[in-house]
Amino acid sequence: MANDEVAAIFDPTDPYNREAQTFPQLTVEQVERICPFGRLEDFPKGTFLFRRGERSVDFFVVMEGSVEILNSGTESRDDVIHVHADRQFTGELDLFNDRQILVDGRTGADSRIIRVKRPDFRRLIEAEPDIGEIIMRAFILRRVGLMRYAQGGVVLIGSGRSGDTLRIQRFLSRNGYPHRMLDTDADPDAEGFVSCLDLSEDQLPVVVLPEKALLRNPPTPELADALGLTESFDPDRIYDLTVVGAGPAGLAAAVYGASEGLDTIVVEAMAPGGQAGTSSRIENYLGFPTGISGQALAGRAQVQAQKFGARLAISRRAMAIDCDASPYCITLEDGQRVATYAIVIATGARYRTLDVPDYDKFEGKGIHYAATWIEGNLCANQEVIVVGGGNSAGQAAVFLSQQAAHVHVLVRGEGLAATMSDYLIQRIGASPKISLHAHTEITGLEGDRFLERVTWTNRRTGESETRPVANLFVMIGAVPNTDWLDGCVPLDRGGFVVTGKDGEGMALSSPYVTERPGIYAVGDVRAGSTKRVASGVGEGSVVVSAVHQYLAEVRTRL
Repeated sequence: MANDEVAAIFDPTDPYNREAQTFPQLTVEQVERICPFGRLEDFPKGTFLFRRGERSVDFFVVMEGSVEILNSGTESRDDVIHVHADRQFTGELDLFNDRQILVDGRTGADSRIIRVKRPDFRRLIEAEPDIGEIIMRAFILRRVGLMRYAQGGVVLIGSGRSGDTLRIQRFLSRNGYPHRMLDTDADPDAEGFVSCLDLSEDQLPVVVLPEKALLRNPPTPELADALGLTESFDPDRIYDLTVVGAGPAGLAAAVYGASEGLDTIVVEAMAPGGQAGTSSRIENYLGFPTGISGQALAGRAQVQAQKFGARLAISRRAMAIDCDASPYCITLEDGQRVATYAIVIATGARYRTLDVPDYDKFEGKGIHYAATWIEGNLCANQEVIVVGGGNSAGQAAVFLSQQAAHVHVLVRGEGLAATMSDYLIQRIGASPKISLHAHTEITGLEGDRFLERVTWTNRRTGESETRPVANLFVMIGAVPNTDWLDGCVPLDRGGFVVTGKDGEGMALSSPYVTERPGIYAVGDVRAGSTKRVASGVGEGSVVVSAVHQYLAEVRTRL
């Protein structure tokens, strides 16, 4: 057998090749410690312990017999993902939240099983940390396996260059939802699916659910609802802490708030990670010497927050805030309202756009604001352009150079030294596939349905050049996401939240508190913050101590 064939079979990145970690067998002593948290039950062969689409399912440990995990709710023997045997356990990441589960669980033989109810499962994780570590690692690897093999997920059919297809694909990927992508421009299987489903081109993209129902170009909130990613919550419940935004700063606040006993909810418009979640690789984050992708970092933080009991309201944009209410009240885009004693604003910032003719025409059709593997696949053996001189632009250029024929980095200034980390500057300078164009701006965009050609102009020489570029990555400046605040807290001229001082310039109790007691801002959305992932994480963790002090004062008045 050739070496490459052996490597493919024993791929160490495949979680199903790491069976001892992905599907571990507990020791007898560990099972004995689990017993007090559940009860022993007998089930005949063929009993479904849980079905795809259910919420809040229980945790099961096999004592005798077996449990088959089935793909996509089918009862076909051919769709068995794994068979749990003695002292193995069921579940994956959805046991840490209240989302709809992705698979079925059915006894493969007459079985004796420990059932641990969901509230008791949380107690087990907290009380037995060594067992909790085994379970957590297994759950993460199982989700990676589902993602890798598109098990328990959906099928997305559409043009890989379509803005709506990319929007849906990004949403699924960033939320860790398994899916198979059929690109009608490149995948030979796509035509058969389109014909079988009697779809026309103007009906694409579509999402095919496991029960064969179709979602035709669904808006993101509708898609999230259909997939069971959203959770309803009690409108009469008053949270200790509501974190608005699930970027690095917001997730840090959620982890520290929930781990310190605060009843915490996170409200997020799209997916965990914020702008950092779109970074292909962050190499200067402490503790990750080989680097980590923004999505991986955000995914770990999300699981960590949920492990401590924080709730995440995904695909629910904050639309308004009632600052005069007591407690405060936040209205979400679906009309639900969240009552809360304290608020941490962590809505971050978004990239600015270019002032170029036809720019709007090509947004989502060749113009991108993130450089992940999804966009990278569109750039294979093509020239691409990255506009911007910050770290995000540098990370994008280095990442894209692995797939693209050549990467052109355009900046208006003299170079990169004043705006980019040195390790990225060195990478760009050393790569024969990356060219830096100083004093240069985009001046023209051309194409029919999609972007096909881009013109840039050197502002010093006046020389222009047009290149056959179908993918343009714009990573310039930042516009804070603060429109929803609508005068609730002071903003600076750039729209960033002012913290740490009152209206007369006097210092407040915390550098992160606004003029409104109990309302804080951290990360990129805060005026004067350092726009770095580590800085955001630091602010998000530190602000929780101020929240505790404020809540102590509130409780003395209740």
